[in-house]
Amino acid sequence: MSVPTGVLSNMSDVHRERLLELASVTLIPAGVRLFDEGSRADRFWVIRRGGVALDVHVPGRRAPVVETLGEGDLVGWSWLAPPRRWHLGAQTLTEVEAFEFDAEAVTGLCRDEPALGLELVTAVATVIGHRLAASRRRLLDLYGPAGSGPLL
Repeated sequence: MSVPTGVLSNMSDVHRERLLELASVTLIPAGVRLFDEGSRADRFWVIRRGGVALDVHVPGRRAPVVETLGEGDLVGWSWLAPPRRWHLGAQTLTEVEAFEFDAEAVTGLCRDEPALGLELVTAVATVIGHRLAASRRRLLDLYGPAGSGPLL
């Protein structure tokens, strides 16, 4: 398997290779709903090629896209901690080739190899911080007071 960019690139070579042993490479057609907000989070993906849109449910409105993901990006972090329910929704924008991981298998590996687990959790926590900031900015752009304009 080729060395991924993005979220896994900051892991040590040894830990990244151990983690990738659990991955399967999957092709997902354009327009496929990967998951909906609130549904069970039991897997995650790292994009090798293609694009995925993350969206948030807004009652009575079409779900706004809060972030668009591409090569090297992590799709899904909600599997990491209880209640293991997706915090956002996701849909492929193009055909996507990705490393797909079973969350239970990865959690077991992290339990067995704490140093690997710490590296992975640190990488995922960085993604979570970025996603929260991006979601906040996007929602303020969409639903902030009239005339307030976009945030810079």
